[in-house]
Amino acid sequence: MTGLLKSKAGQWYRKFYAGLLIVIALVLVAGGVVLLMNAGSAYYLLAGLAVLASGVFILRSDATGIAMYCVMLCATLAWSLWEVGFDTWGLVPRLVAPIILGFGLLPSPIRKLKMRWVSVPARRGYPAIAAGTTAALVVGTILHAAGSDLPVDPLWHTGAQIALPTAAIDRPTDSANSEWRAYGNDQGGTRFSPLDQINAGNVGALKVAWTADTGAAPAGASTGGLEVTPIMVGDSLYICNGYDAVIAYDAETGKRRWHFAMSNSASGKPWRGVTYYRVPGATGACAERIYASSQVPDLVALDARTGRPCTGFGRNGRASLRAGVSPAPFGLYYVSSAPQLIRGKLVIGGSVLDNQFWGAPSGVVRAFDAVTGKLSWAFDVGHPDRLTAPPQGQVYTPSTPNSWAPMTADERLGIVYLPMGNSTPDLYGAQRRPFDDSNSSSIIAVDVETGRPRWRFQATHHDLWDYDMPSQPTLADVPTANGLRAALIAPTKRGEIFVLDRATGRPIKTVRELPVPQGGNGPGDRLSPTQPFSVGMPSLRGPDLREASMWGITPIDQMLCRIQFKRARYEGTLTPIGLDRPTIVQPGYGGGVNWGSISVDTDCGIMIVPWMNLPTKSQLLTRAQAHDRSLKVQPIRGPVNTGNPMANTPYGAANGPFISPLGVPCTSPAYASMTAIDLATGRVIWTKPFGTARDTGPLGIAWHLPATMGVPFSGGGITTRGGLVFIAASVEQAIRAYDVGTGEELWKARLPAGGQATPMTYRGPRSGRQLVVIAAGGKPSLKTKQGTSLVAYALPR
Repeated sequence: MTGLLKSKAGQWYRKFYAGLLIVIALVLVAGGVVLLMNAGSAYYLLAGLAVLASGVFILRSDATGIAMYCVMLCATLAWSLWEVGFDTWGLVPRLVAPIILGFGLLPSPIRKLKMRWVSVPARRGYPAIAAGTTAALVVGTILHAAGSDLPVDPLWHTGAQIALPTAAIDRPTDSANSEWRAYGNDQGGTRFSPLDQINAGNVGALKVAWTADTGAAPAGASTGGLEVTPIMVGDSLYICNGYDAVIAYDAETGKRRWHFAMSNSASGKPWRGVTYYRVPGATGACAERIYASSQVPDLVALDARTGRPCTGFGRNGRASLRAGVSPAPFGLYYVSSAPQLIRGKLVIGGSVLDNQFWGAPSGVVRAFDAVTGKLSWAFDVGHPDRLTAPPQGQVYTPSTPNSWAPMTADERLGIVYLPMGNSTPDLYGAQRRPFDDSNSSSIIAVDVETGRPRWRFQATHHDLWDYDMPSQPTLADVPTANGLRAALIAPTKRGEIFVLDRATGRPIKTVRELPVPQGGNGPGDRLSPTQPFSVGMPSLRGPDLREASMWGITPIDQMLCRIQFKRARYEGTLTPIGLDRPTIVQPGYGGGVNWGSISVDTDCGIMIVPWMNLPTKSQLLTRAQAHDRSLKVQPIRGPVNTGNPMANTPYGAANGPFISPLGVPCTSPAYASMTAIDLATGRVIWTKPFGTARDTGPLGIAWHLPATMGVPFSGGGITTRGGLVFIAASVEQAIRAYDVGTGEELWKARLPAGGQATPMTYRGPRSGRQLVVIAAGGKPSLKTKQGTSLVAYALPR
């Protein structure tokens, strides 16, 4: 009886396994036919046929099915090596699932089958498998080495990797600047601290010093997470939280000192920082001030000691940022960056939600007197000679390029540098006016006394890809053959890094106009025949994509990604977006480099750049198609752009991530890397992926995989005189410290929520301890864990 049961169980297992093979095979065959019809690889069709035959033979109790599966595995190994070499993550979707499925051949109901057409002892199969595997390794390796179509990575076009510059050995010893007084630590946005108490030798001992709560959500409020970088002045830490409030803490203990709710209208958009100012010669209330922008939006001035409004500023401590701006549904016009303070003026731009409608609020940039709140000037590109507010009944020019990213200032030159976004809508530009095209996706240097531009540098001409200038420009001295040059470094979503003379805007590192793909864009629009490329610096856009670049968790979703790729249009970077089919946009609208910007070790002349290589997929839609998808302009609470109606234009748009049906990127890791670049030579010192898949995975399910693969991120890093880079940012809930000279990971700590922010560091005024602080609040668009924490780390006492 027992033998009969075992026999029936064995038959059931054999039939089930054979059926599983047949089902998988049919999917591969069907997809393989579609891929082949789109001029793609024949592998999936051939592999599907082999697996189908294997399943049929096993169903008939014939061991020929085992042999066919083993031949398929050996052929798959050779093909995989041919396509991606020994790239670990490239091999995962090609080999892991077929090998795991192959273990189903080992149980005795299948392993003990015999071939019907020839008698071969089972033990002879093992040498055949070994020989086949060896042959596959050799053939695949040779074919990969002989491949002539392997894409070139533009990261290396300035030359091969170099060692740490010898000049970096001599470090200054002055650590007098122990605070973190501005969003980027200084007006130049270097994100560099001269503190060195925490260094490469002891960073591994860092422990949590304190944790502070930034406040629970008010009833009905939306949150964009917590992307703030605190500032530290005197003995206080200041932040804006995710719910339109400003909070002060004791910098030593994290104990809350005061809290001020700017409004009850939190839109769920990000807030990234506040601004400090000490009024010259003033004493008493509001001698020291904190400025923040509410999501109404208003510019708010608070007493740094008490948190009470400075009533002499504007109207009861507020200057309206809606004044003179055309109306729009709630949440479409907001401010996400801290105002820039220079020469007693607060300079502030605004953000307009992408791709909503032609006629959206103006991108006007305004300067306000930091004491009175009165308008000093307004930079409206549609009215360059009008520096005042618009006349009664008029508005600042609608749909002009906006400046949403953090600004930079040079006090000596009296210049504020504006990183400009695009004229909305981002993906269609036929309605743009000459002043839109000349100012969008540019760096504009504005004289802070007059409000008039001194120079412009455009990073993308007639931008149709949402390639805003998203990063705070960084001011640093760059070594050249003629000595140090006062430079402005402008990272871009495109992955190009432009190094300009900050006084004139002329390139210090060579920039060339190069031809880009043409045709197939939106009817009625135009394309620029060339675009500027910073050929004197490494490019962080990644190698050009090809079918073999496609990824997935299994061969099936990888195959589906290949089909998407072959059906889409892709001709390299800046491929036009059109109506007839989707375009793969590389880098995607997240960068390249985004608002986390860069940091510069000013002692060593080393630039640290966190960057992404995560393509997106975009397509224009007819107005009827947009209507069918219910794309319309409406109030938006929350940080995510839920649609691209592009109202008042001929088209809407589909614009989103390029992902597989399992929700993972369709391109191979790494998706996030950090690269150290020598500013003197423009060459790479080191580059490596950062972030593991511990907290992310297919269908939003965490893999708990500790291997570093370079996962998507949002935020930035800082450098210190201790020879360290601190960064969280990735979808893994962790903060890390790296050696600035080698890129070695020296320390890592788990965070209570997603750390999609930029850390900061300072010296405690009473204890003398150096602390590193990061906001851990998550980011909804990255689906990281939400929270409301500030976490401070220090060495044990």
